[in-house]
Amino acid sequence: MMNFSGTTAIAGIGATEFSKDSGRTPLALAVESCQAALEDAGVKAEQVNGMVTFSAEMNTEIEVARNLGIPNLTHFSMIHHGGGAACGTIAQAAMAVASGQADYVLVYRAFNERSWHRFGAGVQDRPAGAEVSEVSFSWTSPFGLLTPASWVAMFATRYMHEYGATTDDFGRVAVADRKHAATNPKAHFYQRPITLEDHQNSRWIMYPLHLLDCCQESDGGQALLVTTMERARDLRQKPAKIAAAAQGSTTGQQMMRSYYRPSITGIPEMALCAQQLYENARIGAAEIQTAIIYDHFTPLVLPQLEEFGFCGRGEAKDFIRDGNL
Repeated sequence: MMNFSGTTAIAGIGATEFSKDSGRTPLALAVESCQAALEDAGVKAEQVNGMVTFSAEMNTEIEVARNLGIPNLTHFSMIHHGGGAACGTIAQAAMAVASGQADYVLVYRAFNERSWHRFGAGVQDRPAGAEVSEVSFSWTSPFGLLTPASWVAMFATRYMHEYGATTDDFGRVAVADRKHAATNPKAHFYQRPITLEDHQNSRWIMYPLHLLDCCQESDGGQALLVTTMERARDLRQKPAKIAAAAQGSTTGQQMMRSYYRPSITGIPEMALCAQQLYENARIGAAEIQTAIIYDHFTPLVLPQLEEFGFCGRGEAKDFIRDGNL
């Protein structure tokens, strides 16, 4: 049993607007989003003594702490692998407050991923080297798999071949994504939903991915404040209890390029996360009413739905066609 299940909570949330050109530095975005989370919870910066972020984050905890006016940090850590590991930061923060290592922990991420650095541009300019982070690309880059879209296209094509999914099915995911994003006043696409026809008419990026299947590149910052349930009850907002949070890595894992497995139509690390979540929260897939699935590229939503038990193997296309998103 996770030592933080049911005893920790998210007490505040803050975000900047999400745009294609923020007009300010990533550090400014990080500080702004953290300040918003603190204001949301009614907590002063001086009370914070923990920070968790990602290894890809360029705004280090000591710089963010300095600019927020946080005097001391008794816990700070980073989670690798970016978006796919997002909830790992929550687990780290929850463990820190549950163990007593910290009282209030800020979890944050901020970048100018459109106006400054575009992750989707690919890895073709990365220098060759003997570091393992560089060597790992030697299994894919020589074959022209240089961009995130090309990496995902490999999985998507195989999934279509094995289970009969179509680009329309991916499009239905995109339509659902935009439907919900369009309700957020801070979103770049606020009040701009799309149709399946819009999706199908968007240009090809890497077959079978259309433009509207691909991860948005945006500028912005987001932060959460994590503390114990005991403290959170006395704060400004009703706390969101952390019933469970998990990480997972399995055999043959590579970052977005786990092709050297017996099958590449599933995401076994997501199944490992699901197992931990359900066991610790003491619930099952049938009891989940709302799920925010990692939707960076639409084809990978389908195997995630299956790994989390919302439908059987290869059945996600039918689950989506039946209007379950």
